[in-house]
Amino acid sequence: MRPVHAVSSHERSFVSPADRAPHRSVLVLALGGTIAMTPTASASGVAPTLTGSDLVAAVPGLRGAAVSAEDFRKLPGASLTPSDIVDLVKRLEQADREGVGGIVVTQGTDTLEETAFLTDLYYRGNAPVVFTGAMRSATATGADGPANILAAVQTAACARAREQGVLVVLGDEVHAARYVRKMHTTSPAAFTSPATGPLGHLVEGTVRLRHALKRTSPVALPLDTVSTPPEAEVVTASLGSSGKLLEGLEGRISGLVVAAFGAGHVPQTWVPRLEALAAAMPVVLTSRIGTGPVLTSTYAFPGSESDLLARGLIAAGSLDPYKARLLLVAHLAAGAPHETICKAFLDYA
Repeated sequence: MRPVHAVSSHERSFVSPADRAPHRSVLVLALGGTIAMTPTASASGVAPTLTGSDLVAAVPGLRGAAVSAEDFRKLPGASLTPSDIVDLVKRLEQADREGVGGIVVTQGTDTLEETAFLTDLYYRGNAPVVFTGAMRSATATGADGPANILAAVQTAACARAREQGVLVVLGDEVHAARYVRKMHTTSPAAFTSPATGPLGHLVEGTVRLRHALKRTSPVALPLDTVSTPPEAEVVTASLGSSGKLLEGLEGRISGLVVAAFGAGHVPQTWVPRLEALAAAMPVVLTSRIGTGPVLTSTYAFPGSESDLLARGLIAAGSLDPYKARLLLVAHLAAGAPHETICKAFLDYA
């Protein structure tokens, strides 16, 4: 019997001795967040103060490595916007053209799963892009930022990380941006991929990817002619909800995501409003559970998934409501027609 700690033949094919250290040049782009936070003199809590250079200097394992740092933003994760990520993607692609070996993005964990996914939708470069952050501020006991940065740099410098799409690395686990979720408010092990598990791990500085991941086709960056970014909102079904939040949305937003019960169900009273909205804008059907697909043909009662899809709603496949909203916004900003938007969600079925 093979020892439980041994590397499988398939896993071994994704490991190389050259991947044990960040020998390729890596650019660290700092966006702020808890990882860069220290106590402030004017408040009782912490705020982003550290630079990218500060973050890299705090990692003993990176001394002498070919790592540079750049301050791109200095914001809490909750204050980042899609426009910030569009600008970030342009900088990532510029760095890729300049020949950088890999790129690490540090930011707040509040929105990391969303910004990484949006970056994955847009990024067209070849250099690996790895997002990381910290659950504990830089001055907290047991701060996890330095270890996460080291692991992220090692992953970004790994040749096997190319063509895997945007990755997220925390706690020595490597996750795909399309699957990762923040599942705890404070735990250092907050980030998991509940539907798939991690793509791999870092062991003694070596990146071990257990399977390859096919990159999705990139979405075109927003049209320069769009003066006002399109808005899409998420409305969540809850027991006894009348659906009043669905009223008056026509003309105010460009798209809607419904976080439905179970496999894609809403109260019967919501059906007329959703049908009318689907005639006016893309309305995407997701599950509020966050793990597992929206069904298409199992249930047939009013407000069921098959009923709603027949009324013009778009099935989100396995995407959670927040990632589905970003996929919708990205296509709306690119001026994609309704048919293209529908097809985009089929990729996540």
